[in-house]
Amino acid sequence: MIKHDHLGPEKLIEVYDHDTKMRGFLVIDNTWLGIAKGGLRMTPGVTLEETFHLARTMTYKNALAELPFGGGKSGIVANGKKIDPDEKLRLIRIFSESIKELCPKLYVSGPDVNTGEREMAEFVKANGSLKSATGKPASMCVKPGVECGIPHEFGSTGFGVVQATLAALGFLGKNIKDMKVAVAGFGNVGSFVVSLLDREGAKIVAISDSGGATYNPKGLETRKIFDVKKKKGSVADNPDGEKLSSEDITTLDVDILVPAAFHEAITSENVSKIKAKLIVEAANLAVRPDAEITLHKKGVLIVPDIIANAGGVISSYAEYRGYNPKQMFKLIERKINRNLGTVLGKAKAEKITSREAALKIARERLEKARNSRE
Repeated sequence: MIKHDHLGPEKLIEVYDHDTKMRGFLVIDNTWLGIAKGGLRMTPGVTLEETFHLARTMTYKNALAELPFGGGKSGIVANGKKIDPDEKLRLIRIFSESIKELCPKLYVSGPDVNTGEREMAEFVKANGSLKSATGKPASMCVKPGVECGIPHEFGSTGFGVVQATLAALGFLGKNIKDMKVAVAGFGNVGSFVVSLLDREGAKIVAISDSGGATYNPKGLETRKIFDVKKKKGSVADNPDGEKLSSEDITTLDVDILVPAAFHEAITSENVSKIKAKLIVEAANLAVRPDAEITLHKKGVLIVPDIIANAGGVISSYAEYRGYNPKQMFKLIERKINRNLGTVLGKAKAEKITSREAALKIARERLEKARNSRE
């Protein structure tokens, strides 16, 4: 169900191309802070309703990150789970052309599920403006060597998750060194989280992907895990760890759990088995709302997705402004540290969950922006 309220959505758009049977959606939820920003996903089941909910999340996420962006999202209905690469680019081109009137005037696209730098390159070519999407290849420049693409393959989201983890530990008065960490998901976000936390001195004891999980309470050799994934297809085939199901990783005896794959990894069904004292939501809605309240009452600190995985959209802003990668990483570190400190301080002072605090702050910033425009 699409919820219409004082925030939006401002525009709900469905497009269709008769020749290719391309169906796509664009939702511009709210532009009080600036033009709408949010990625373009391509899945068989994407709907206008799903696109709206994701756009609303971007409204809050951008406000919380103090970015001059509003909330938006777009989606293309994929023809089957496996999409022919050439067909994918053709659909991207047609979709981009169909929303050209609104993009980049009111909406800026970016990578999301099943889209990356290659698709964004095609999107901006079809649109005719390099400002129409972020997450472009590094070789795609406005000014060579200065204003160039910053693909998500640089690991900005994973970097932001790690910064959120370190900031949360600092708030708790703890250090990352030798903390036992489980990372659920080993894709573009999870793989960077594993690598960066290992570099910070954490003890990575469990990693999972769609093929299962590998667990070693003494710590995993993360470099070997990357090799195992490349050669065998799944981290679960690691010979130096116990093989578990992907679901089992959430209930292991660890200090920190980073769900970095699917939403609703923690629900009312497994919440009583959670042992981690810090959960950092790298994936969207990794913890169901009811489970989140239960964990909060047990003293578990949860860093919500709208701040934990904001590194991606902060990177998008950096690219939009023409920053280089070094400036981008510094911006992510500064914004996530400052805003998470504000969120956790409010949550503690008002005795509410960190998500409730984050949403309160985001709404306050949105209302302030609206009032300043009137």
